[in-house]
Amino acid sequence: MNVVQVGIVGVLGALLAVQFKSGKTEYGIYMSVAAGIFLFVCIIDRLEIFISTVEQISSYINMDAGYLATMLKMIGITYIAEFSSGICRDAGYQTIASQIEIFSKLTILALGMPVLLALLETIQEFLA
Repeated sequence: MNVVQVGIVGVLGALLAVQFKSGKTEYGIYMSVAAGIFLFVCIIDRLEIFISTVEQISSYINMDAGYLATMLKMIGITYIAEFSSGICRDAGYQTIASQIEIFSKLTILALGMPVLLALLETIQEFLA
């Protein structure tokens, strides 16, 4: 699916959600979630292209596969957190959306700590 098609699906989903919100608000939320899930599937399709490219690059460069796995986990956490917090914001639950974002940021920070430690060890080896 190309960007124009995804944009059209997003706009139609938003228009349908607004239309349904006037009658029964829960139907508007359901429409918004359905459009969001469909767009999320399109994002996953693009992520597969990204992952295969990163794997090809890693075959050219001698680097630890753990770093790539960590980076892909961080990207996945970011997408899932943005998706779920966006749904919560659309439903009117800004506090829950903020908590999801804070949790995801702390999770990404925790995932990055081993990479930071490896970088500091490398710097220490150069200085010693």
